[in-house]
Amino acid sequence: MRPVPQLEDLPDPSGRSVLLRADFNVPITDGEIDDDLRIRAALPTIQWLQGRGAKVTACSHLGRPKGTPDARYSMDPVRARLAELAPGVELLENLRFDKGEEANDPAFVERLVAGHDLYVNDAFGAAHRAHASIVGPPTRLPSAAGRLLAREVEVLGGLLDSPKRPFVAVLGGSKVSDKLGVIQALLDQVDSLIIGGGMCFTFFAALGQPVGDSLLEADQIDTCKELLASGKRILLPSDVVALGPGGEIGNPDAGGEVAMVGQRVPDGWKGLDIGPGAAAEFAEELLAARTILWNGPMGVFEDPRFQSGTRAVAEACAETKAFTVVGGGDSAAALAKFRLDDDIDHVSTGGGASLELIELGDLPGLEALRSAANAQ
Repeated sequence: MRPVPQLEDLPDPSGRSVLLRADFNVPITDGEIDDDLRIRAALPTIQWLQGRGAKVTACSHLGRPKGTPDARYSMDPVRARLAELAPGVELLENLRFDKGEEANDPAFVERLVAGHDLYVNDAFGAAHRAHASIVGPPTRLPSAAGRLLAREVEVLGGLLDSPKRPFVAVLGGSKVSDKLGVIQALLDQVDSLIIGGGMCFTFFAALGQPVGDSLLEADQIDTCKELLASGKRILLPSDVVALGPGGEIGNPDAGGEVAMVGQRVPDGWKGLDIGPGAAAEFAEELLAARTILWNGPMGVFEDPRFQSGTRAVAEACAETKAFTVVGGGDSAAALAKFRLDDDIDHVSTGGGASLELIELGDLPGLEALRSAANAQ
């Protein structure tokens, strides 16, 4: 993967105004930030810039306000926390309050860069979007990757270029269609690919197994057949935990029997987690690995009845001596829930961005930085 310009590649920032694109898309409930990790993740870049005399103005999106101001997505709670963590940093209002952000409108780009001398992108979680704040400023200002973005590129690029073997990838989540591209890309890279979560039931159907009322993408069954016939090592759960008729996800009081079944899910039942046999088999595969990539839970881990499979994978990733990378999103949330995130070598701040980088080998935000005048 071609390098991107680093902070050291910028002109001297002393006395200059820097526009910092950060990813402050933090969870907020009733005006209070639930987790400020994404704000704290930007501090090394901010401190580097301020330590060299720069004036830093940060910008970020928050939620999905659809191009119009919406008080629910105000940056005020983020602005207050940022003032505590990094005094002196200004924060613009939510970028997505303007339709020009997602449309990559040149006029919006001009308004963003006005009054700034330099641009730094530290928003890996948004680097796969060709939005105005991501791809526009490098066409107008000397630009560089912040510390967080640079580290993500270094780690994920290393996975693709020179992983220690065996290299094992674990993919979970709901839909095969969402991750088909990355599945195909990883099959050319890994020694084995573990499939869990709702995706596994479409693979079960491709094997001719009944899946009951489990998640199923009927239009992906033939694709799964082709993947299984590829000769690549694909591991599917040998058993699953299923919820019987009348049960409700997240509501144990609603009733409904919970039982372990094999790869054949009875009519009226929903498979919602990998079973104990699969959890043990997957853990054994992971403990023998030297490089691991995990993206996507093994089941509906938010419901305590269906969290054992995800916990088993998380514990194996934490215990193994392999270099472990977890691809953000729900997997990162699971690690935090089980208090294992400190035992992982790298937890990505961008689930979608990390998958797209693995699938395509590049991102719009990275290519934009390479095209900046100071990178030539």
